[in-house]
Amino acid sequence: MTASTVHFRVGNGDMALIELEDGRTILVDVNARQPGADIPDVVAQLRKRLKRDASGRLYLDAFLLTHPDQDHCRGLREHFHLGPPETWSKAADKIVIREMWSSPIVFRRASRDHKLCEDADAWACEARRRVKRFRAFGIGTDGERIRIMGEDVDGKTDDLGPILVKVDEEFSSICGATGRFKARLIAPMPASDDEEDEILSKNNSSVILGLAIQADGYADASRYLFGGDAEVGIWERVWDRNKGRKHVLEYDVLIAPHHCSWRSLSGDSWSDYGEDAEVSEAARSALGQARSGAEVIASSKKVKDDHDDPPCIRAKREYEDIVEPQKGTFTCIADRSGSDPYEIEVTHAGHKPKRPTVSATVAASTGLGATPLPHG
Repeated sequence: MTASTVHFRVGNGDMALIELEDGRTILVDVNARQPGADIPDVVAQLRKRLKRDASGRLYLDAFLLTHPDQDHCRGLREHFHLGPPETWSKAADKIVIREMWSSPIVFRRASRDHKLCEDADAWACEARRRVKRFRAFGIGTDGERIRIMGEDVDGKTDDLGPILVKVDEEFSSICGATGRFKARLIAPMPASDDEEDEILSKNNSSVILGLAIQADGYADASRYLFGGDAEVGIWERVWDRNKGRKHVLEYDVLIAPHHCSWRSLSGDSWSDYGEDAEVSEAARSALGQARSGAEVIASSKKVKDDHDDPPCIRAKREYEDIVEPQKGTFTCIADRSGSDPYEIEVTHAGHKPKRPTVSATVAASTGLGATPLPHG
């Protein structure tokens, strides 16, 4: 099958499905709002793309939660099975998560002023259950697996070697088997003693992951960069850590962090400073390593020329400036017509938007669907 990524229409939220060439699936965040006139049923769209196992259960091979804000985990308890696989209910027919990708430091840094939502609490509880089971019995079977993204404080993850990914480490296995991808953990970085409270927030503890997707025998067919809601201070640290090895941050597709927020590019408030707000050159450099034909995707509401943030019109302009020399594009999912998600195919030639499926009559009369879209 052809590798692809599916970017769901979730407003100011994140939800992307990665479909690898070997059929494995990885979900990055979820924002399952109540469907309505202008809100598509993203869970139904997701479910029709998943397979069932021998026991008749819909499943994801992996689910990465970048951080526990509600717009990244909404709908978890309602639509995903939590608990031992044998307790799955046919009547409820929830989606099984074969392997969780979770960062403990994100939850440890949740402040007293920002209480976790119930879905985030449920994720943390299930992650603890799987870690406890690992400590007792070792790596479990599908539905019991977990991969820990980043070290916790005070040696709390020192005994988790087989399931622990440290910052700057790469991995390419999923559910115990080699996958058609290679991922590098870029953040969250370990805490330092001189960090300010702002740096320790949930947003700034987001998992930042570089993902190279394999296609047609090319191990590096397309590179994606996911950054959750990481803000400017983290991107400055990411650049300081990687400016001597820029390839770590190179991408063909960037999911604009924090829903195309100005706060990922500047320490100046957009609503307070407007056009006088100054961009952080270090953060912009970290987010500016676009390859030829690169695309920046805003998983957000429509980007308007107003004081909203996120999304922010100034951030959009910065991303457009970043990709313009590379003959790249900026895509806001909310700007697309219809309610279907935005789909990208990945082949040996790189990434390209997937043509919508149209009837033979429409194709014959309009030419739609007859030829693939050009790269970018």
